[in-house]
Amino acid sequence: MFWLGIDIGTGGSRALLIDEQGRVRHSYTAPHDDMKMERPMWAEQDPDNWWSAAAAAIRGVLGDAKATGEEIAGVGLSGQMHGLTLLDEADRVIRPALIWCDQRSQAQVDWINSTAGRQMVLDCTANPVLTGFTLPKLLWVRDNEPQNYARVRHVLLPKDYIRFKLTGEYASDVSDASGTAMFDVVRRKWSQALAAKLDIDRTILPYVYESPDVSGRVSECAATATGLKAGTPVVGGAGDQAASAVGNGIVEPGVVSCTIGTSGVVFAHTDKPAYDADGRVHTFCHAVPGAWHVMGVTQGAGLSLQWFRNQLAPGAEYDALTAEAATSAVCSQGLYWLPYLMGERTPHLDAYARGGWVGLTAKHTRADLIRALIEGVSFSQKDCLDIIEQMGVAVESVRVSGGGARSAFWRQMLADVFAKPVVTLETQEGSAYGAALLAMVGTRVYATVPEACRAVVRETERVESRSWEAQQYARGHQVYKALYPALKPIYGLIHNAG
Repeated sequence: MFWLGIDIGTGGSRALLIDEQGRVRHSYTAPHDDMKMERPMWAEQDPDNWWSAAAAAIRGVLGDAKATGEEIAGVGLSGQMHGLTLLDEADRVIRPALIWCDQRSQAQVDWINSTAGRQMVLDCTANPVLTGFTLPKLLWVRDNEPQNYARVRHVLLPKDYIRFKLTGEYASDVSDASGTAMFDVVRRKWSQALAAKLDIDRTILPYVYESPDVSGRVSECAATATGLKAGTPVVGGAGDQAASAVGNGIVEPGVVSCTIGTSGVVFAHTDKPAYDADGRVHTFCHAVPGAWHVMGVTQGAGLSLQWFRNQLAPGAEYDALTAEAATSAVCSQGLYWLPYLMGERTPHLDAYARGGWVGLTAKHTRADLIRALIEGVSFSQKDCLDIIEQMGVAVESVRVSGGGARSAFWRQMLADVFAKPVVTLETQEGSAYGAALLAMVGTRVYATVPEACRAVVRETERVESRSWEAQQYARGHQVYKALYPALKPIYGLIHNAG
């Protein structure tokens, strides 16, 4: 038998099959259309494109495995968080989804804080509200597209739209719901008080499950579209970061992960809700029932390198770019990259922040530009790690995953910047793998998520920090941290200038 994990990412939908030992047997990725960015800081995708890609990925992985739907014991879902998917009374998508990196809703964030009050928001959701979260996006539609808002009958997150297409159920899970700014993270349920204060109809919000719980079963229609067997159980699943943490074994205290995909995330498990007084990191429900996590987020992590390749080195392979970066010196001859291509979350909570190089001279080369870019992303992840440690979370080593972790050059840089050992795992699949493990727990192969992770998550490589490089990067990080405060007034001028 196999267990199927599906991850609805930004760039594509990935499906993978794991066996009874938790080993990845087959995987298949179907690409999404490029996100639409009609204005600076806007980002949208078509939910039906997610579904067509997810169905293609499922058919693809079954075909590669020469497996039938009868051989799939359970399905787990993961996906990009915070995206706003709106359905009408006929279950049709009303408009393109505003996805996680869309930053257009600052006015709505300000309105929430003035109407409900910042303290009520914290009391109800355990987090400050940010432009990236789902609630201000929903209010943006209410304020700017009232004809669309009047048609709304269901609000779903990206992976939960795929659940709906697979099962017909309007449902989510506690980890993904935590990123909406409407969910009571401490009590693990929708905040009725905040919904009432902001005049949000509670009936448009989905039922919420714990991540390993069965949330529905594959319908006859979905079986025809995907090749799965009708009746196959689909578990609650998790937002991509919590699912990736499950895949990385970050399900018990003392282990921290760093995932560098389109965004970058530093993630730590906690047995009870833990808070940063300034709200610089998120406190969300974990995919482990009865547990929570804290995470710091860099909006433009892998996105920075992707942007460089697409705009300045079209056709270049990522391995070639990192090899070129390796020819530059530590700290890139005094050149610094600020990865604020889509505003920034940790630690600045600033939708208006802009990216760019600082310190450029006529002596700098393209290799310096690339290295500075990778260093800037790494410094931003160091910001996240520092805050988590300041909250009392012990960090002995960091497990790394995502596209950035595939680069030996980047792994060594992270070890040097963090001044801690960096560990890679036998399975580098992250979110889709974690979703499949949740399906194994949901179908009773394992009793708990930690039991599953202890059984199947295996460390392979360990990269130690180098003393001289760590000292250089410590000095460079101090310069990096001084740049945002100096430029913050300029970002406001740029925004106001239009």
